[in-house]
Amino acid sequence: MKKTARISIAIALGLASFATLSGLQAAPLQQADKTTEAKDKTAAAKSNDGKDKNTEQKRAEATAEQRQMRDLDEQVQQTKSDVLAISAELNQLEEKLIYPSGTQVAVFVALAKGDQMRLDAVRLQIDGQLVAHYIYSAKELEALRKGGVQRIYVGNVTTGDHQLNVLVDGKLKSGADFNRTEHFTFHKQVKPGLVELTVAGESGSPITFEEL
Repeated sequence: MKKTARISIAIALGLASFATLSGLQAAPLQQADKTTEAKDKTAAAKSNDGKDKNTEQKRAEATAEQRQMRDLDEQVQQTKSDVLAISAELNQLEEKLIYPSGTQVAVFVALAKGDQMRLDAVRLQIDGQLVAHYIYSAKELEALRKGGVQRIYVGNVTTGDHQLNVLVDGKLKSGADFNRTEHFTFHKQVKPGLVELTVAGESGSPITFEEL
């Protein structure tokens, strides 16, 4: 009996010691798991912070590039405007040199107000010499119908009287062909000469001449 009791006590002590050792071993493992989890969370937070910073940096760079592109586009447009202005001034200067006011004559063409004829072509002869032959596009015809005026010819003539022959080809709104030839006389003075021709296909005189 005594031996049996001693054996039972020994077993109980052994089990208690094993349980204590198991508890001691489990505690460090749990602590290690918590430490690993904290490290993972910290690393994830740093990674997210890094991604956010990279995204913000990329956005800032994209915005800067867009601003530079807009500035560059504005500079290009301004340069184009400057070039066009300079070109217009050069053309005016060239015109003054080539066509001095004392000998310059310009001829303009317009459609009568409200006239819907299709103006196809206009030919001009000054003193029997062909000086202009112009064929109109659809856009140019539309501009004339809206009240636009076209300078069809500019050149030099001497002072005095000159003969102007005008030949017009087109088609009326009804579909009929329109072909007219008119002869006019204009007097060139020392100042620049300006002549306007108004074409009317369906009302009034077919071609009206006026010195401006």
